[in-house]
Order: sequence, then structure tokens, then C-alpha cells
Amino acid sequence: MKLKTKISTITLFMMFCFSNAQFVKHHGQLHVLGTQLVDKNNNPVVLRGMSFGWHSMWPRFYNEKAVSWLKKDFNCNVVRAAMGIESGKMSYIKEPQFSKEKIESVIKGAIKSDIYVIIDWHSHNINLKEAKEFFAEMSKKYAKYPNIIYEVFNEPDYETWQEVKAYAEEVIKVIRANDPNNIILIGSPHWDQDVNLPAADPIKGYSNLMYTMHFYAATHGKELRDKTDEALKSGLPIFISESAGMEATGDGPLNYVTWQEYIDWMEAHKLSWITWSVSDKEETCSILKKSAKSEGKWKTEDLKESGIKVREYLRKYNSQE
Repeated sequence: MKLKTKISTITLFMMFCFSNAQFVKHHGQLHVLGTQLVDKNNNPVVLRGMSFGWHSMWPRFYNEKAVSWLKKDFNCNVVRAAMGIESGKMSYIKEPQFSKEKIESVIKGAIKSDIYVIIDWHSHNINLKEAKEFFAEMSKKYAKYPNIIYEVFNEPDYETWQEVKAYAEEVIKVIRANDPNNIILIGSPHWDQDVNLPAADPIKGYSNLMYTMHFYAATHGKELRDKTDEALKSGLPIFISESAGMEATGDGPLNYVTWQEYIDWMEAHKLSWITWSVSDKEETCSILKKSAKSEGKWKTEDLKESGIKVREYLRKYNSQE
């Protein structure tokens, strides 16, 4: 390699490392412009990162050092703290203080690492009273941080859009009383598949709202992308807050072809995407083996097939910005 070329390569690498190290400082307060997530300068921004598994089942990974490692090694510019509401002995319904402590460990880790963080109300059911109390507390405490994104309902399953919409409007009202700016994510019926329903009847009267779509590449094909394309065309801002390459059960073989098709589609549309999940369950979607330490520093042999692949994706696509 010629000296000039070598110096140029090193300079570019150092510039990337610096911008990545200063990600939130660089992009600042996010907002929605049309259907696009943009930064403080109205430039399109794509968030790509990992979701932690349910805090109530894998609490050991909910710590600042694990967040730091996901930024450093996986090149995440966002993480998602999935607070299990009903499932597990340490769920929010059963142990609210423990649950908040775990979620806040990830929030503080993201702020310290200068990346964005999604506070995810990880439930398939409507728990309006509890959700309002939780998001009132979180929005009051963290409103001043541009790192924060609120996800008010992970995956509605059998609820109608009218039920989800009414619930979301109540929770949004509570958040906006404390935090007028940070992004709020809203789920749609049928495990975040039916984005056509909010597209036909979106929530009005608030800014910086986005709607979540979830896919699992071995189960969901082109028809879901087509449905999402139509929602985008109608003006609905979309955020892929959960996705992966296996079946929707979280298990089964990875479908590399369809997963890459989804990645290409998201990149073409500048859609932000999160992969599930930082956990060590014996299933395909849990990216870690039991050997993985709680606080990061995972070696390749600690990663399952899905972990190796998603790290490859995140390193590749987050290095292009």
C-alpha cells in the first residue's frame, strides 16, 4: 500500500471511530420529517442495534458494561431495553422496583456510551394504568436526554387497532406532559404485522410518532414488505423495533437469503432496525451461549450463529455512516 493511500485509510478509520464514539453528540435530538427519522440537522439517520431479551428472564445482561460492549464490539448505535411486563418471576407486575433498576441500568449505559436507547414496554396485552405510571416516571426522569426513545406497546396480538390506538393516546399524553420531543414508537395489531391499520387511521395531534413493524425472515416474506411499503407511501413513519433471521417462534434455522432481502429493503428505505435478542436461551434467536459473561467481552465462541451474523451486519452497515 502506498504511503498516501495508507495515511488516507487510517484518517478515514479514525474519523469513523470518532463519529461513532460521539454518535448522539453528533446527531443530537431526533425527530420525524415525513416518514423519515432525521437528526438535529434534518439529515436522515438510521439506527441499527440489538434488543436485550426480556429483563425478567435474562436480567444478568442488563448492565452498563454489556451496553458498552454492544457499542464497542457490535458497533450498535442503539440498544433496546425490553422490560417484561407479565412474564417471569421478576416481571414488572410482580417486581416493579427490580424491573426499573434493570431497565435504568441499560438507559444509563446507553447515555454513558453516547448511543440511543429504546425503553420498551414489552407486553402483548393492555396494562394502561401500569404503563401510564411507568412512562410518567421515565419521561420525567429522562426527558432532557436526546438518547431516549419510548416504545409504549411491544406487540399487540389480538387487540383491535381502535383498542391499541386508544391505549397509545393515553400513554402518549402522559409522556408528552414531561417530554415534548423524544421519539415515541407505537405497535400495531397482529404482532406488529398490520401496519396498514394505523396507516388508514393514524394518531393525530402529536409529533415525532413512529409505528413499529416486526419481522422474522424465515416466517415473513415479501408480502409484509409490500404491506409496509404501502404504509410508508400513505405517510406512516415506520421503525423496525424487532427482527431476526429465523422463524417467528424465535427458533428454527436462519433464512440467510430472506434476511438479506429484508436488510437490503430496510437500507434502501433508510429504516431503522433492531435485532432480537441479547439472551442465552437454547433457541436460535438468543445470540449468546451459556458461556457468555454477563458484562460483555464475548468471544466468537460465546456467540451463536445468529450472533455472529448480526454482529457482521451491524459492523458493516453502521460503518457506512
